[in-house]
Amino acid sequence: MIVYSVYIVSKSGGLIFNYDHTVSKVEVEQTFSYPLEFKLVNENKRVIVSFGQRDGIIVGHVLMSVNGISLTGQQLDDGKDVFEVLENSENYPVSLKFGRPKMTTNEKIFLASMFYPLFAIASQLSPEPKSSGIEILETDTFKLHCFQTLTGVKFMVVAEPTDIKLDVLLNRIYELYADYVLKNPFYSLEMPIRCELFDQNLQLLLEQVEKSGLANI
Repeated sequence: MIVYSVYIVSKSGGLIFNYDHTVSKVEVEQTFSYPLEFKLVNENKRVIVSFGQRDGIIVGHVLMSVNGISLTGQQLDDGKDVFEVLENSENYPVSLKFGRPKMTTNEKIFLASMFYPLFAIASQLSPEPKSSGIEILETDTFKLHCFQTLTGVKFMVVAEPTDIKLDVLLNRIYELYADYVLKNPFYSLEMPIRCELFDQNLQLLLEQVEKSGLANI
């Protein structure tokens, strides 16, 4: 089983912990002739595909390098502006590498704050009182498993889309949280979790799950 990431959201809806365990790397490198078949724009200090697609390159993918030269923002490591290079027909054929954008910390905080009202709405839509809210959110590429404690703290695990329920894993993460975070005299509730022992034991737990499954945890 592949576990992609773990999130912990406080009872007030703020992201207090996130850990990327297995990052699915999607990179496509192709040689292009002039003019390009898609449009590139600078958005949030990244050059992304805003229109068009080809050979696995789709809208939202980020330009990572030009002819093997990496770029930061819209500037290549050799000092040239990437848009000036790509607008000049004399620079073609050109080799471009694209990849899936990596979420920033701000984007993770925003998504965590969006999940909080969705969870509340799901609870209110239930025809029966005291609904557990969202437990599993499923797509074709991943499953999000959620466990809410009695105090309202939410533990979320993003994993590959299988039929296996991750209740055991979520409970073990909660136990690690209780042992290494709540018992830490320097930790304040609702604040971001910065605990090395919790990080280490969480990493060991996820590695064990990937190697031997849920039966041995």
